[in-house]
Amino acid sequence: MIFAIGEINRNPELLPNITLGYRIFDSCHTRSESIKGALKLLNEEDGTESSYRCAALPSVPIIVGDAGSSQSIAASRVLAPFGVGLVSYSSSCTCLSDKREFPTFFRTVPSDAVQIKALVTLVQRFKWIWVGIVAEDSEYGRFGILSFIEEVSKFETCIAFIEFLPPERTRAKLLQVIETIKKSSAKVIIIFSVEYHALSLVTELRLQNITDIQLIASEAWVTTVRLWTAETREILSGTIGFGIRRAEIPGLREFLVKLHPSTAPDNPFVEELWREVFGCSVKISNQSLEENTSPSPYKPCTGSESLETIETTYTDVSQLRFTYNVYKAVYVVAHALHNLKSCENGKGPFLNKTCGQTSKILPWQLLHYLKEVRFTNQFGEEISFDKNGDPIASYDLINWQKRTDGSVEFAKVGYYDAALPAGKELALDEKKIVWHGPENRVPVSVCSDICPVGTRKGARKGQPICCFDCLPCSDGAISNQTGSTECIKCSIDYWSNDRRDQCILKEIEFLSFQDSMGITLTAISLFGACITGAVAAVFLYFINTPIVRANNSELSFLLLISLIMCFLCSIAFIGQPSPWSCMVRHTVFGVSFVLCISCILSKTLVVLMAFKATLPASNVMKWFGPTQQRSIVFLCTLIQIIICVIWLVTSPPVPAKNTKYQNAKIILECDVGSTVAFSCVLGYIGLLACMCLILAFLARALPDKFNEAKFITFSMLIFFAVWVTFIPAYVSTPGKYTVAVEIFAILASSFGLLTCIFAPKCYIILIKPDENTKKHLMGKHVQP
Repeated sequence: MIFAIGEINRNPELLPNITLGYRIFDSCHTRSESIKGALKLLNEEDGTESSYRCAALPSVPIIVGDAGSSQSIAASRVLAPFGVGLVSYSSSCTCLSDKREFPTFFRTVPSDAVQIKALVTLVQRFKWIWVGIVAEDSEYGRFGILSFIEEVSKFETCIAFIEFLPPERTRAKLLQVIETIKKSSAKVIIIFSVEYHALSLVTELRLQNITDIQLIASEAWVTTVRLWTAETREILSGTIGFGIRRAEIPGLREFLVKLHPSTAPDNPFVEELWREVFGCSVKISNQSLEENTSPSPYKPCTGSESLETIETTYTDVSQLRFTYNVYKAVYVVAHALHNLKSCENGKGPFLNKTCGQTSKILPWQLLHYLKEVRFTNQFGEEISFDKNGDPIASYDLINWQKRTDGSVEFAKVGYYDAALPAGKELALDEKKIVWHGPENRVPVSVCSDICPVGTRKGARKGQPICCFDCLPCSDGAISNQTGSTECIKCSIDYWSNDRRDQCILKEIEFLSFQDSMGITLTAISLFGACITGAVAAVFLYFINTPIVRANNSELSFLLLISLIMCFLCSIAFIGQPSPWSCMVRHTVFGVSFVLCISCILSKTLVVLMAFKATLPASNVMKWFGPTQQRSIVFLCTLIQIIICVIWLVTSPPVPAKNTKYQNAKIILECDVGSTVAFSCVLGYIGLLACMCLILAFLARALPDKFNEAKFITFSMLIFFAVWVTFIPAYVSTPGKYTVAVEIFAILASSFGLLTCIFAPKCYIILIKPDENTKKHLMGKHVQP
């Protein structure tokens, strides 16, 4: 500050013919001392010892300071009622941007709100979703944490823990913080504090041998070289954080190294500097300082000590960051004064376009010019304040890197500029970053490892969203990206693979001719048709024999043809369903069975009527001749044909994809279309079968050789047994085997009819031809 004031006083263009002076007070990082200094600067001393009078106007029109946010808050509340501006070079608390509470506060350091956005952007950039926070228990730390929580809540990042470092350095509280860090799985920790709090924390981390965490520094200590020692460098190596942009101020080092008690007898801080650097005491003839000094424990200085002969952190101008902010703050005040002094009446900002007083600077008038100040300094940086008294915000991204000699280098590896478009504020060179740890890799800080493909995140009860379990996707759903929160359902024709990371076409299933089951059923169907054809051939060969003629050969041949159709229609149920195959299989099945059963019904009626015709004076048979028998078969079959035609016209069977029973497969089947029509077809078959069973049961006691009622009864019982057992088997059998059950029922009932009705006749015709005579048949009627 003194250097900048000297530059301004030597500059003929800035505040010409005006010399700036200063008064300096040390707040000692405490609010009380900050308030005390502010009150002293507001009031002039009246010359009497330890006595002050209240001045009509503040003794200084503007104040530069304080460093800490807590101290600036306290001082600003004191200064605001008097309209005295306070320009801070280091107080970054977001709360100080509230102009209703701090109307006279300005700063050359960016607000923590911008730093927080920069830190959140950095955290998001490296996918650190589980971070811990340690902050000093002050406005700076508390507002920093609140702002960070608010900003980070917009993203999928969680805070593992929050710990505060108390103002008083109690090791018990510090050990409590260390214990929290130990127990936490977070490997990235953000520290919001000033340097001395950060130093105590880092030192304790080293003592507890906690060396596996990546530290993120706030701007308050990110370039504090005093933290880097032989003990702490193992912890601090790789530390990263945003720091105030630095500048190389020409002539500052030369000014610093020439400082000496002999050349600055009125500078109270030379005493402290000499004690810190040389370990000796200098007597200062400053009455205001003598009042507060105590006997020095240091040895007297010889006078030969010189800053030019040594290298210290106080003469190191390579990291001028907060120093540069002080430099800018002094120039801001100078430019505001210059604008006030150079104002011309008639063009002023006050009532009647008047200017501020130039003889006696009024703080509230200077405050107006401070708000409007705008200039570009010698480093090309534009200096101005926004409506909240904040500067144009920008940061350097600083990485703590260990040099070969063991010292630290604050390497600039990127920057954050809030003035850039959204999404482009952060720029960094990742190749330049040296990370903490021997592997020099980007640290991983997660509560739960990222979920692999094929799984989704499942929240853990009572824990943050960053803590989750990886649950496998359910059948038919996939996740093809890591860290998925939801699984994606496959479309109806697709199913998930075993890894649940890809939808694949579902397996299409139907009873095909290539399946062993299909081949077997086809062979059985053809075998049944061939057997039926062989029986027809036997009947045709022995058509003139009594047993063939006695059982109505015409109906027998028609029954055999219908049975061949029943056997062959089952083949239509095999193969991939198509619109034609679906219509054929059901209609042919319905018509074939009705034709078969109507033939049996007609034969049963013939047997009953034939018996009645043997009674005296009976002429029943004239009503049941061949023509009537054919008519019965024709009418019964015609009704079924009409039902099928109506069915096919209104709502025919169509191919359908069934995924109800097996989600991983598409079962190709035939949907019946109209359930009512299908029920009518089956119901009609059942009705005819019931009539046959009843009539055959009534005729069971007739003489054996005159009728086949007994065999028809057996065949109907088998028919009903097959189809009754078919219903539960059909309902409980999944997939392509449903069709196989249906085919089995058709074949079983067909074989039952063929066997019960024609096997006894073939046995007599082929095995016992001597019984195939009219005499033998007629003899059966004679009672012994």
